[in-house]
Amino acid sequence: MKKLIYVLMFLTFAGLANAQWQPDVRLTNASGSSYTSLNNTKCIATNGNVVHTVWYDNREGNWEIYYKRSTDGGTIWQADTRLTYNTAYSESPSVAVSGLNIHVVWKDSRNDNFFEIYYKRSTDGGTTWGPDTRLTNNNAWSDFPSIAVSGSLVHVVWEDICDGNWEIYYKRSTDGGINWGADTRLTNNNAGSYIPSITVSGKLINVVWYDWRDDNNEIYYKRSTDGGTNWGADTRLTNNTDDSHSPSIAVSDTPINVVWCDWRDGNAEIYYKRSADGGTTWEADIRLTNNTEWSRYPSIAVSGLLVHVIWEDWRDGKSEIYYKRSADGGASWEADTRLTNNNDYSSLPSIAVSGLLVHVVWIDLRDGNHEIYYKRNPTGNVGIKNISTEVSSEFSLEQNYPNPFNPTTNIKFAIPRASSVKISVFDATGREVKVLVNEQLQPGTYQADWNASAYSSGVYFYKLSAGDFLETKRMILLK
Repeated sequence: MKKLIYVLMFLTFAGLANAQWQPDVRLTNASGSSYTSLNNTKCIATNGNVVHTVWYDNREGNWEIYYKRSTDGGTIWQADTRLTYNTAYSESPSVAVSGLNIHVVWKDSRNDNFFEIYYKRSTDGGTTWGPDTRLTNNNAWSDFPSIAVSGSLVHVVWEDICDGNWEIYYKRSTDGGINWGADTRLTNNNAGSYIPSITVSGKLINVVWYDWRDDNNEIYYKRSTDGGTNWGADTRLTNNTDDSHSPSIAVSDTPINVVWCDWRDGNAEIYYKRSADGGTTWEADIRLTNNTEWSRYPSIAVSGLLVHVIWEDWRDGKSEIYYKRSADGGASWEADTRLTNNNDYSSLPSIAVSGLLVHVVWIDLRDGNHEIYYKRNPTGNVGIKNISTEVSSEFSLEQNYPNPFNPTTNIKFAIPRASSVKISVFDATGREVKVLVNEQLQPGTYQADWNASAYSSGVYFYKLSAGDFLETKRMILLK
């Protein structure tokens, strides 16, 4: 009975977390049109309470790249910053952040050569920006860039027709964007490969795209395990009789998460797939949407076991933005949540998470003009379960369960008063390998989950720090 009460309380808490979506915020208000990019890119990125978003805009009579930031988690937004100044088109930006370093790529036609890929960075959190850097230089079209960053390693992918056929290309910088290596061709087949999406976890680089080599659009995946120096073989992720396209990818430690639009059901639906071992093997496809109208252009973000998906949906007679999340690493999914409700269409959403916050941007026509809109959920990225609000008389840390475990275990703890709580995992040498909780919590009993699929078997220790209270316990990962 007690277990049932805890489950019901968790479901209520999860529902309340999803209910905390705040009102839409209009980010642009100009005479021209403002557009986010396709779902392969991320038009929003976060680092703590600093939120960065990019888009392209023709308010000056020409398509240019714009940037905007919030330094308080999305409550207040600073003025628009124009990043490009030329007489040609600058479109389809993608943004990534590492500390104070903000990295932006886009496609640009300033060279009278269709489009080339350009790059720009800020090293002070978006206050000032360096010069434009041209990344591609060939006699054909380079399109739809996507960017990811890990420390000083910056990774860019795009589609390119320089070989007479649309192929996926990759380029990296090992010094934070100052210098760039040579282009690397990732695909080589006699059909088209389109619209890549990239994500990175340490030296594990993951790329997805859709490909026509099988006489049908299918989702393909490729990885590098050494930071982009060498690349493994192409892996076909989908295999059905109709088109799969528009993939988006995200990673947390080793688990890799992919979403895409799929027509196998006679209707455009959102599908999801994951790999728990860094891309070596892949689990079965999971259908996330089920309605009679189109669901398309998904974007995905991951934080620990929390997986967040956003997409454009036509079930209401016009395109609206919908959201769905999983709290257990993609094994099960909560109900769809409709985020927009206005008299015109909302499209091309992009999602990011930081701390407890979930951030979404999209384009919206409700004002009679394409504008950029933003929405946030201040508790949507809760990485722990509040399993009881009954106030404990003292701090406590329970033994993890199960123990030994493979690969997931649960850690329960209680706090008698509002406290800054941190739970860290250490290996046998005393090196901190994972922070499970690091936030201000109200009194209650909580459960933190650790998915150790990325770690080797052995003895680990977990420590609870809350105010003056410290306690450490031992656990065993047995694979």
